[in-house]
Amino acid sequence: MRVGVTGASGLIGRSLVEALHERGDTTVTFVRPSTKEFIGDTVRWNPARGIVDEGDLKRVGGLDTVVNLAGAGIGDHRWSTSRKREILDSRVRATTLLVNALGEFSNGGGFLANASAIGWYGSRGDESLDETSGRGEGFLADVCVAWEQATSPLEDRGIDVAHLRSGVVLSSKGGVLKKQLPLFRSGLGGRYATGGQWMSFISLLDEVRALLWTIDHRLTGPVNLVAPQPLTNREFTRALARAVRRPALFNVPKLALKAVLGGEMADELILTSQRVTPQKLRSSNFKFEHADAESALKWALNYKG
Repeated sequence: MRVGVTGASGLIGRSLVEALHERGDTTVTFVRPSTKEFIGDTVRWNPARGIVDEGDLKRVGGLDTVVNLAGAGIGDHRWSTSRKREILDSRVRATTLLVNALGEFSNGGGFLANASAIGWYGSRGDESLDETSGRGEGFLADVCVAWEQATSPLEDRGIDVAHLRSGVVLSSKGGVLKKQLPLFRSGLGGRYATGGQWMSFISLLDEVRALLWTIDHRLTGPVNLVAPQPLTNREFTRALARAVRRPALFNVPKLALKAVLGGEMADELILTSQRVTPQKLRSSNFKFEHADAESALKWALNYKG
């Protein structure tokens, strides 16, 4: 299978490209014109400027599947007005440019697996959420809605599209866990606020496995990429403390989080409560390697990739 991948330099993208190569697939990575690190077929593009190299597209020819993981990190910087615009625009512009580029292929790219996030559901307290649940409120929900809507031209043409609503991806090499580990290993870890907010996670291994499953089985519409056993921040704190064999006695107050991150960012990234289940993956008989936080953390802490 020939698979196009955007965002291939990110945490998930790198692992996905490796997994595709390991099973014998051919990858075509969409990269910035100055990028030199990728081996094999590439398509040069610049989503911020709305540019994709037409010569590269012609040379590459058709693709069986495209996985779009492009987008600015949501937790890398404090949310100023300009940063929020970048978070939104980087996703919508990249998706729109990719959708237009795939329209040049006779098969439309075959199938598009487009990144999204469980931020689509907003903060919902103890409510159990699956792919049939309605959208939530807030900045990240608005971003995810616009992100998913950007694929509409392909869907209108009858091309299959999956919206990959990922939860918190656990890896010691990146994301939230990488930032937490130094504190927890120093015995300075602790819960956020009351710790009662729900967290829906997935190990990096299962994220990639579920993504491959989605494209292999042509799952369409929203697909929640989360483990089947969400847990509260309090429970996750205890599990991580056990995994690193250190106490986690501290509590970061809500006011402190908001002072450091800003109120909106703290509310939507740290204090949000999302109890999400992977109904579509389970219905298609996908089997998780790490269904619970203990096994996911054990794998993540030993991952050498």
